[in-house]
Amino acid sequence: MIRRALVTGAAGGLAAGIASALPLDGFSHVAITYRTTPPDAVLSAIAAAGATASASRIDFLDDRHHVARALDAIVAEHGPIDTLVHAVGPLVVKRFERSTLEDYREMFDGNVRSAVLSVRAVLPAMRAARFGRIVLFGMLGSGQTQPFPGFALYSAAKSALVAFARCLALEEARNGITVNVVAPGDIRDKTIDRATALTLHAANPRGRPGSWEDVADAVRFLVAGERDFITGAVLDVTGGLTHADERNEAPS
Repeated sequence: MIRRALVTGAAGGLAAGIASALPLDGFSHVAITYRTTPPDAVLSAIAAAGATASASRIDFLDDRHHVARALDAIVAEHGPIDTLVHAVGPLVVKRFERSTLEDYREMFDGNVRSAVLSVRAVLPAMRAARFGRIVLFGMLGSGQTQPFPGFALYSAAKSALVAFARCLALEEARNGITVNVVAPGDIRDKTIDRATALTLHAANPRGRPGSWEDVADAVRFLVAGERDFITGAVLDVTGGLTHADERNEAPS
């Protein structure tokens, strides 16, 4: 089976590491999206890992028709896409009294609408093939709508995203399509590898910071071809962290 993936928001951070790791599992092409700077280093890393790569500029806060056309163009040129890793998700940490309607739009368009549009672009081919893997990105506590000060809009958007994923998982299970959510913890440096993380300290039960490899491992597990019995799940990658600490407190 020839496997092709689309990883959104992969110019840097966790998504860049995920995109470069997928060829290790036999993906022949990895398409990525970016918002501003062409991700030449990521494309090179994908190629070095053994797959062809392509990059398309998409600002998921743009007009929805423009975003949809750009996603359709990726599918037409590089599809059929059997795996979607939707890592786009802007973050605003601000108490609600200081939030604006523009913050609201950014949180919901950037986190929820972006996922809806991305899924709509890849789902027809997945249903035709009766095979697909979709991974969306939540946040710590989004599976239980766990509250944290300063995260009212972001947490609401991520919780909505989990609800979307779980409903979609039920609807598409009989078509061989799984839909799951990865929820990274408080990973401040999204570029370090696991070896580096093991030398550092962090305020979580594991005692070290998370790395892009930790999150990539979770994604690779969920998108494996044989992984058809896990769907509608939220996989926490948090080092055991279950609550926001004082570093996450928004200023009064």
